[in-house]
Amino acid sequence: MVMATKVALDGAHAVSEAMRQIDPDVVAAYPITPQTAVVQRFSQFVADGRVNTEFVAVESEHAAMSACVGAAAAGGRVMTATAANGLALMWEMLYIAASMRLPIVMPVVNRALSGPLNIHCDHSDSMGARDAGWIQLYSETAQEAYDNTIQAIRIAEHADLKLPVMVMQDGFITGHGVERVEVADDKDVREFIGKYAPEHSLLDIDNPKTFGAWDMYDYYFEHKRQQTDAFSKAMPIITAVGKEFGSRFGRNYGIFDAFEMDDAEMAIIVLSSTAGTCRTVVRDMRKQGVKIGMLKLRVFRPFPAAELARALSRVRAVAVLDRSISFGAHEGAGPIFMELCSALFAAGSDAKVVDYIFGLGGRDIFPQHIEQVVHDLKEIASSGKVKSQVSYLGLRE
Repeated sequence: MVMATKVALDGAHAVSEAMRQIDPDVVAAYPITPQTAVVQRFSQFVADGRVNTEFVAVESEHAAMSACVGAAAAGGRVMTATAANGLALMWEMLYIAASMRLPIVMPVVNRALSGPLNIHCDHSDSMGARDAGWIQLYSETAQEAYDNTIQAIRIAEHADLKLPVMVMQDGFITGHGVERVEVADDKDVREFIGKYAPEHSLLDIDNPKTFGAWDMYDYYFEHKRQQTDAFSKAMPIITAVGKEFGSRFGRNYGIFDAFEMDDAEMAIIVLSSTAGTCRTVVRDMRKQGVKIGMLKLRVFRPFPAAELARALSRVRAVAVLDRSISFGAHEGAGPIFMELCSALFAAGSDAKVVDYIFGLGGRDIFPQHIEQVVHDLKEIASSGKVKSQVSYLGLRE
């Protein structure tokens, strides 16, 4: 196992450290709260000569992703970072980056989308981009944000994949919260990610290629199917990279983290920093004899339908905690809930599933909220009946 230095870092600066160690060829970025600290710190690394990166300070997030698309098509290892409205301004280019199979890595510090204007955490930004063709990894802690950023390079650039990757962490909660982070030796990180050897490059004049050509109905359909086929290969690659990372750096990563699930009759599904609160409540409830477990999703895209169905095959009631709303969906449910219901239905599961919308715009979630969820699950498990499919935690009357 490699050596590491323990450092006090917030999540944003932990990602900056990972980017410094990766030393990408190009970073094109625009500042937006609460992501600003990521590229601000990295731009200082550039100014101090600690990386060889070409840093492009652009006029907008749309321009940032446009520059990243061009740099990646030219054969560069490319990164950027954003949040919220900045991610929304990239929308057009997100699809182009994925459709052109460009392995761009983008840390996202989750923040609510306007309006009204709000700079605090929820997952409406990255969940809004869930169908853009990017792999999505979610991080509970600053350590996980650091680790996921490093792994994202290997995942994105894998020869069988070549897909862009977003690495999420919760704005302010993780992004600005200082924790102990184990920062690996620069040499070990660079050995893990390896050198990038692009298969195609605009700059390879001896083997000319066409990028972004006009694609009529003759072939567009087939190209979309090829993207889907690529995504079907992602899960084993993500798993293999996580396992290799664990063997080298001592922290193992899978598709999700299961806590107290071996004999669980009820389960809570959650993303990112809220997993810490849930884990505490689950531990306390276990001491009271309640057979409750938790699954913390790390990978949302591709959605681990089969893996979750297996993990939940013995439970009678499941609560999903969604930090975003899919407006116009069934009862205003959240995206994780809808995905999970589809997965369990396809697997023939008869588990009762309920959704809890929480934490929009950065509203705190407290242990008593999770305790209420567990109480509801106990009633559902014993009666087999669901009173409300979608509920709200911490909402004022």
